[in-house]
Amino acid sequence: MNLNFDDNIFVTGHNGMVGSAVVSALKKEGYPNIVIEEKKNLDLLDQSKVNLFFKSKSIDAVFICSAKVGGIHSNSEYPYDFIYQNLTIQNNIINSAHLNDVNKLLFLGSSCIYPKKAKQPIKESELLKGPLEPTNQWYALAKIAGIKTCEALNIQNNRDYRSLMPTNLYGPNDNFHDMNSHVIPALIRRFYESKINKEDSIIIWGSGRPLREFLHVDDLAKASIHVMKMNKQEYSSYIKPDLSHINIGTGQDVSIKKLSEILKSISGFEGKIIFDEAKPDGTMRKVLDISKIKSMGWKPDIDLKKGLKSTYQWYEKNKNSAKKA
Repeated sequence: MNLNFDDNIFVTGHNGMVGSAVVSALKKEGYPNIVIEEKKNLDLLDQSKVNLFFKSKSIDAVFICSAKVGGIHSNSEYPYDFIYQNLTIQNNIINSAHLNDVNKLLFLGSSCIYPKKAKQPIKESELLKGPLEPTNQWYALAKIAGIKTCEALNIQNNRDYRSLMPTNLYGPNDNFHDMNSHVIPALIRRFYESKINKEDSIIIWGSGRPLREFLHVDDLAKASIHVMKMNKQEYSSYIKPDLSHINIGTGQDVSIKKLSEILKSISGFEGKIIFDEAKPDGTMRKVLDISKIKSMGWKPDIDLKKGLKSTYQWYEKNKNSAKKA
C-alpha cells in the first residue's frame, strides 16, 4: 500500500472524534493533501453524490472514519437507523473507492463485532463464533459487513482494503449528548454538571461491575496511519484473506465503578455515586487481544488517567459545542 506524501487522502467524518484525530495525526506526520468535505455538501448516504465526489477529487487513499455511533440507549431506541445508515455509508464509500480505482482504503469498525460470550482477551479469530450482544447488534452487524465487503474486494478484485477494530474510544470531539453518547463522554458530562449544580449524588446505569477497555482516539489515529504505511507484502504476512481485521486497544480493562471513581476525582465532584442496577450492564467483560498489532510495531502511548483528565479539560472548554445529538 505505502501511503505516499503526494497522495490525496480522503478522511470521512473529519468533524467527528475519530476523523478529526486522524486529520490531526496526518498533518503532524507531514501529509499535505488531506481531502475533507462538510456534511452539508456531501451526503454520504447518497451513492451518486459520493461517486461524483470521488471522480472530481482524484483521491488516492481513504480513511473511513464516518459512522452513526451511540451507547446502549441509542442503539436500543434506533436499531434501524444504526444498521441502515452504517451499511449505506460504508457501502457508498467503499464502492465509490473501488469504482474509481482507489487501492488504498482503511475501514474502521468496533470491538462490538465480537460475540457476547467471546473468549477473553478477544482474538480476531473470535469473529462470527457466537451471538452478538443484543444491545448493539445492529451497529455490530453493519461493521462485520464492512470487514467482509473489504475482504470480498481484496479477493475478487485484488484491492488492498484494510480493517481495524478499535476498542471503546474516548477523547476530544466526542459526542457528549446526555442520552445518546458512550460511557466516558456521558460520565464526563454528568460529573461536570453535577459538580456545577452542587448535587448530592450522581446515578449511573448498571451495577458498575462490567469491565471495559478504553483507548484514547489519538492512539487509534496513530495506529491507523501506521497500518496504512505498511507495504502490501508485509501487511499480508500478518493476516489471512478471510480474517483480515486487526484489533486496536490497550489490552487492559477497568470496571465501570473504577472508571467512575477516577472521573469523580478528576471533576472534583463531592457527592455520592449511585449505581442503578435495574438498568442493563451489557457485556460483563470485553478486552481485546492486541498481540497482532503489537507484533506489527504499534502500541498505545496514552495512559487512561492522563487521557481522561485531558478529555475532561477539553469538555470544560468546549461543552457548549460538544453536546451533540
